[in-house]
Amino acid sequence: MSTPRTAARILVDQLVAQGVDRATCVPGESYLQVLDALIGSGIDLLTCRAEGGAAMMAEAYGKLTGRPGICFVTRGPGATNASPGLHIAVQDSTPLILFVGQIERGMRDREAFQELDYRATFGALAKWVVEIDDADRIPEIVARAFRVAMQGRPGPVVIALPEDMLNDVADVADEPRVEPVEPCPSPDDIAALADLLDAAERPIAIVGGSRWTAESRDAMVMFSHIYDLPVAAQFRRAHLFPATDDFFIGDLGLAPNPKLIDRVKAADLILLIGGRMSEIASQSYTLLDIPNGAQKIVHIHPDPMELGRVYQPTLAINATPGTFLTAAYGMQVRSGRSVEDARGDYLAWSDAPPPVPGDFQYGEVMLWLRDRLPPDAVICNGAGNFASWIHRYYRFRDFGTQLAPTSGSMGYGLPAGVMAKRQKPASIVLTIAGDGDFLMNGQEFATAVHHGIPLIVAVIDNGIYGTIRMHQERNFPGRISATTLTNPDFAALARAYGGHGETVTTTAEFAPAFERALASGKPAILHCLLDPQAITPTATLDGIRAAAEKK
Repeated sequence: MSTPRTAARILVDQLVAQGVDRATCVPGESYLQVLDALIGSGIDLLTCRAEGGAAMMAEAYGKLTGRPGICFVTRGPGATNASPGLHIAVQDSTPLILFVGQIERGMRDREAFQELDYRATFGALAKWVVEIDDADRIPEIVARAFRVAMQGRPGPVVIALPEDMLNDVADVADEPRVEPVEPCPSPDDIAALADLLDAAERPIAIVGGSRWTAESRDAMVMFSHIYDLPVAAQFRRAHLFPATDDFFIGDLGLAPNPKLIDRVKAADLILLIGGRMSEIASQSYTLLDIPNGAQKIVHIHPDPMELGRVYQPTLAINATPGTFLTAAYGMQVRSGRSVEDARGDYLAWSDAPPPVPGDFQYGEVMLWLRDRLPPDAVICNGAGNFASWIHRYYRFRDFGTQLAPTSGSMGYGLPAGVMAKRQKPASIVLTIAGDGDFLMNGQEFATAVHHGIPLIVAVIDNGIYGTIRMHQERNFPGRISATTLTNPDFAALARAYGGHGETVTTTAEFAPAFERALASGKPAILHCLLDPQAITPTATLDGIRAAAEKK
C-alpha cells in the first residue's frame, strides 16, 4: 500500500528500488527537491565540479556494473555540458540515465531562463528522451528508463524534471527492480554455428561491446580452449579476454600489430561476439569487406538492429555474450588447430619496447606497471597518443579493469578513475592521461580530494596535443598550428588541491614515485615529462615529418 509522497521523494525511492547505490551530480536550483530527498537515502552522491566529468563518472559506473550510471545536472548549460558523457555512452554501448532539471511547466516556449528543448537537443544522443509532467507516472517512466538503458544495445536515457513538478504530491506504488531481457540463440543457430566452426581451417573470435559479465568472460575463455579459437579484442575492450591466456592474440585498435591484421584478413571464419566491429576495430572499415566479404562471419549481438547493419553475416545470432556461450557449450566440433604462431606474434609485438627520445622511457614504465600491478588493478585513460603504449604493452587480466572510451573522447580517464576507485576501494586504480587530455576534466581531481578517493594519475606531459601534431606533420609537414601547449606544474597542482604530487623526469624515478603515491593514501598525480619527439612507441615527429616531405 502506497502513501502520499512528493515527486522528488518518489523519484529517489525509485532509484533505491532499482538498486542504485551511487550517483553523480553538479548541484542546481532546478532540482533542489531531489537533492533534499537524497539525504538519508543510502545513495552515495559524488559532488563533481563540471557536468562533463559527472556524466563520464556515471558512464564509468555503467561500464563497471552493467546497471545504468545515474547523473543529475541542472537545466540549460548544465545539460549541454553533460553531452560528452552521453556521446561516450552511445558509442560505447553503456547504460546511463541523465536526470536534468527543467523550467516550470507553465513557462514553456517563452525561452525562459536556461530553457532547452531536451527532446530536440538530445534526440540523436540518447535511446530515449522524456520529460515527466505528472508525478503519478514517475515509477512507470523510471522503470522503463532502466529497461531501455540496459536492454538490447545499452545506451543513455535523458529524463527532464520540471522544477514545479518535483513539489507535487502523489499516491503511487513503487515499481520493482528491472532486469534486462537476455535474448538467447535458438537450437538451429547453434547447429549452424557448429557446422561452420567444424568446417573452418582458420577461425578467429573477436570480442567487444557490452552486456558482458565476469562469468561470461570466463565462459569465453573456456569456449576458446575447447574449440581452439584464437581471440582478439576490439578497441579498448581488452579486459574481455585475459592477455595472459595462451589463446589471446592481440588488440584490434589504433596502430595494431600488422601480423594480427593479416591474420584476420586470412581467416575463413570470424566470430564477432558482443561488438559492432566499428571504425577503429575494423581499421576504418577496411578489415572486413562491406557488406559481404571473403570471410564467413558469425555475428552475435544482443540488439537485432545491429545484426546486418554494416556487415551481412553468414549467421546472425541475437543473443548476449552470456546466453550465447551457455548455449554453445557442448557443440561437437573438431579441434586440434594450433594458435601458437598467433600467440607468438602477439608476445613479440607487446614485449621489448624500442627506446624513444628522452630520459623518460614510457615503454619501460609500462612494462614495470605490467609486472607491478595486481590483476584487479583498474587502468583508466582518455584519448591521445599516450594511450598507444597502454594498448600495446599493458596486459589486462581481470574483467572490468579497463575503462577507456571507444568513442575517443578526451578527458575521460580522470572522472572514470574517480568512479572506479569509489566502486573498488581495495583495488589500485591508475589513470594515465596526456597533458591535453588531463586538463579537459582536471577539475575532477578536486572531487577525488573532497570525497577522499585515492586514485593515482600519471600525467604524460609532452607539451603538445600529440595526436593532432602527428596528423599535422603527416599532412602539413613543418607547419605547426594550434598544437603547442603551456602546462602548469601538475605535481604542484595536485598538492594545491590537497593531494600528493611528484615530478618524474627519468625512467628510474617512476617506480619509487608510484610507491610513494600509493603509500600516501591521497589522490595523487605523477607528472611525467615525455620528450615530444616520442610521439608513438616506434615513431618520432621528425621521422614523420621527413617521410611526409618526401611524398
